Amino acid sequence: MDAKAADLPTATVTAIHVAPGSRLPTKPVESVEAEEGKGLVGDRYHGTRHRHVTVQVQTDLDAAATDLGAPVPPGSTRRNITVSHGPLPTRPGQRLRIGDVELEVVRIAAPCRLLDDWIAPGAMRAMHGRGGTVFRLLSSGTIRVGDAVEVDDAAGEPPAG
Repeated sequence: MDAKAADLPTATVTAIHVAPGSRLPTKPVESVEAEEGKGLVGDRYHGTRHRHVTVQVQTDLDAAATDLGAPVPPGSTRRNITVSHGPLPTRPGQRLRIGDVELEVVRIAAPCRLLDDWIAPGAMRAMHGRGGTVFRLLSSGTIRVGDAVEVDDAAGEPPAG
């Protein structure tokens, strides 16, 4: 962790959203069960091969809202977990811990063109570069609003030498 990040308070989970199916609205929950290798119980991606959970940053949503001139509520982006501040890891193999649950980066999450319909015209453009990260679950446990979020700076780094 760099010195600048060390000066920030610990990031925390500020919102959790799950959707039981594709194109169905997300619903906010206070906690969710994460199943290693499967995903979040009750979410549309539970049981998929790699897309177990998506994570976004509230400060990115705030910046997108400023650019858009309209609010960008966490559930409207269809991401599962919103954390207070970042940065989030984005390189495949990097790791993040939320509470006792370990996650590994699969890829950056691109904003969906449907955001223009769900939020406001221009929302997809406002969310460009702010869509969050897709993770796979490396361990099971309960993720709760208020849980601490820690980036594992060493995971995913190429071996020294």
